[in-house]
Amino acid sequence: MTTKEVIDGVTMKRAITRITYEIIERYQGIENVVLIGIKTRGIFIAQRIAERLKQLENIDIPVGELDITLYRDDKKNQADEAEVHASNIPFSLEGKEVILVDDVLFTGRTIRAALDAIMDVGRPKRIGLAVLVDRGHRELPIRADFVGKNIPTALAEEIIVEMEESDAKDRIMIRKGEEE
Repeated sequence: MTTKEVIDGVTMKRAITRITYEIIERYQGIENVVLIGIKTRGIFIAQRIAERLKQLENIDIPVGELDITLYRDDKKNQADEAEVHASNIPFSLEGKEVILVDDVLFTGRTIRAALDAIMDVGRPKRIGLAVLVDRGHRELPIRADFVGKNIPTALAEEIIVEMEESDAKDRIMIRKGEEE
């Protein structure tokens, strides 16, 4: 297997800034917007978007953390073994414009699980989706509202997002697997 960097830290920062500007344009008046990052890297991306919103609009946007482990439909047999992290959403979602944030959009199953988890927490006015990378190959009818980069991939490939907060470096790589 070979791994190749396709996006460096500077380009990643630009992609997050572009997402931030698109959020400002779509939600003119972002006072009712909350960001919820899907563990783990989605949280870091949501925090960075909130920081940029603070710089650009001088508004503190609440950021929550969502753990979807127990909502995964592809992990049912492993439920007893699943490592569960607590979600942390210390604000009401009632009537809010929620933007779910994740690092990579692939099959759509993570987002489906996140939607179930959100509805167990509260009833937002609307839910949007921001992703750093959309790699295609959807299995469910889910589409991102805000995309940092579209990176078409083969099914045998893997997108690896590294972030300074957890990996000491910002970059996105593609790992090419064995062709079937």
